[in-house]
Amino acid sequence: MNFSITENQKLIASSVRSFCEKNIRPYIMQWDEAQSFPPEIFHKLGEIGLMGVIFPEEYGGAGLGYPEYVTALVELTKCDPSIGLSVAAHNSLCSNHIYLFGSPGQKKKYLTKLASGQWVGAWGLTEPGTGSDAGNMKTSAVRDGNNWVLNGTKNFITNGKTGNVSVIMARTGKPGEKNNSTAFAVEKGTPGFSAGRKENKLGMRASETVELIMDNCRIPAENILGEVGDGFKQALKVLDGGRISISALGLGIAKGAYEASVQYAKERYQFGKPIAHFQAIGFKLADMATEIEAAELLTYHAAEMKQRGEKTTLQSAMAKYYTAETAVKAANEAVQIFGGYGFTKDFPVEKYYRDSKLCTIGEGTSEIQKLVISREILN
Repeated sequence: MNFSITENQKLIASSVRSFCEKNIRPYIMQWDEAQSFPPEIFHKLGEIGLMGVIFPEEYGGAGLGYPEYVTALVELTKCDPSIGLSVAAHNSLCSNHIYLFGSPGQKKKYLTKLASGQWVGAWGLTEPGTGSDAGNMKTSAVRDGNNWVLNGTKNFITNGKTGNVSVIMARTGKPGEKNNSTAFAVEKGTPGFSAGRKENKLGMRASETVELIMDNCRIPAENILGEVGDGFKQALKVLDGGRISISALGLGIAKGAYEASVQYAKERYQFGKPIAHFQAIGFKLADMATEIEAAELLTYHAAEMKQRGEKTTLQSAMAKYYTAETAVKAANEAVQIFGGYGFTKDFPVEKYYRDSKLCTIGEGTSEIQKLVISREILN
């Protein structure tokens, strides 16, 4: 393995940090308090290539790889995890599904707009009654001539209300049987397709999370991604990349919390010296630094494998599981280091604390990751 960071990654990290300081940091708490999703930021992110990092230039993408994508997401998340989450869902779920399984015509139609930031994308798999048990989804699609009629509800959909196009998995076979779902590209404004309730969340509050409702939503057959019946198999492949994205989010949160803690521990004096010089605080920082280093290696290892076109099911699950748990622990320790100030909104660790928990839940809980890992190592 090559453990060095490339010059290109350093340049990307510097560019993203500069963008964040100018366009995101001044508004973080404003968006968080209002639970406001800022679509204008995503258009600006598109202008610097972050809405299509991993896609070829012919489709309007930046033509970069997964390691560069991870670098960009980490820096974005260190500033505001909410924005990082929305960018991750756009890139690795919606856009990536279309890139991996769409026809040349579908890629030209959708991916060019998504990669440029003109459009925002969403991805719909989860339902009110089926999270990880996606094989028993209730949303159905029935063929009617040259169209398919979709009925059902998806929930916890990132970018669902603002998204210009959503990739929706719907059941086209019997519940529980193999190859029973199909992926559809559904555009905003399609009759019978609407956003429902917006969730009132603990964290990631500037990232839009809504339900999507399909009520006799008629979709042309040309909007099917790949083959009929392949939706769930496609989703599993998409999630392998998506879990690397969540790992990058966790890494960004953990690094942000750690860096804020180091700075505060050097500046905060008690009993005549910086609290960093007390062993109780120094040991916390040592644990955080070590665990973040391990999380970073897992994340970039999975990203390198993904870039080489190798199967990453095991590595993606390991990276996502470990890094998500590391983010929660680092954020918790950061609040403890800040003491009473860590419990206020005047310092960033309070928000890292709230935002971190999503990493252990989104795109498969930590328990599901352990299930995936155990199945892979026993297979």
